[in-house]
Amino acid sequence: MKKLLQVDFDFEGPFGEEMAEALAGLAESINNEPGFIWKIWTENQKEQLAGGIYLFEDEKTANAYLKMHSARLQEMGIKDVRGRIFDVNMPLSTINNGPIS
Repeated sequence: MKKLLQVDFDFEGPFGEEMAEALAGLAESINNEPGFIWKIWTENQKEQLAGGIYLFEDEKTANAYLKMHSARLQEMGIKDVRGRIFDVNMPLSTINNGPIS
């Protein structure tokens, strides 16, 4: 069953285009993670938060990515990485045009 992973953390920037330029390599590398389907990058400059919403093939790959990504963020000096894994309700998500297949 597909799993949605929600990650967020305190982040001082960069944001917007500057973030896109700085993290393009990281974004490209995420495409190669086992079980990865897609990611929507999230940011809130006003509240100094960043993160993402990911879709993975299953709970095993979502958990493995969360563990690896949390360690990577901590190595970058980011503390208190918050991650949650959710089931996807496919029938309701389809009604609302959720980007799932």
